[in-house]
Amino acid sequence: MKQLYLRTVKHGLWMAGLLVLCTSGSAFAQHKAVGFTQGMPFSDGYIAGNTLYVAGQQGPDANGKVTGTDITLQTTNAIGAVEKVVKEAGFKMTDIVSVTVYVADLNDVEKMNEVYKKLMPDPKPARATVQVAGLIGGAKIEISAIAVKH
Repeated sequence: MKQLYLRTVKHGLWMAGLLVLCTSGSAFAQHKAVGFTQGMPFSDGYIAGNTLYVAGQQGPDANGKVTGTDITLQTTNAIGAVEKVVKEAGFKMTDIVSVTVYVADLNDVEKMNEVYKKLMPDPKPARATVQVAGLIGGAKIEISAIAVKH
């Protein structure tokens, strides 16, 4: 009986130790802002553990303007901006598991999809596309993403 009790206690301690080891990893998980500029109200991305949250990225032209550019250029540049944040954070585009696309005009979705299908790697992540009343700076599109390191 004493041996059974000792074996049960030993097994319980082993399981408790394993549980502590497994949960302590989250206590040391990486939490880091990506692309944060002092004085700005947001970061371009944020790493929490093995997950990267990419803030909405627009697609300005080489001069930083979105007005006067079409949806294909803005989509190309917005995906490029997402990719920049993803790579800066040490992730890959194939780590992206979810994307939200905000468009000002639903008539732009077809052309946006043409560019999106070419630039986003397969398999495509889950995606929601929503129309919004307007985007900052008169942009036609803004893309946010969530990536998980595999």
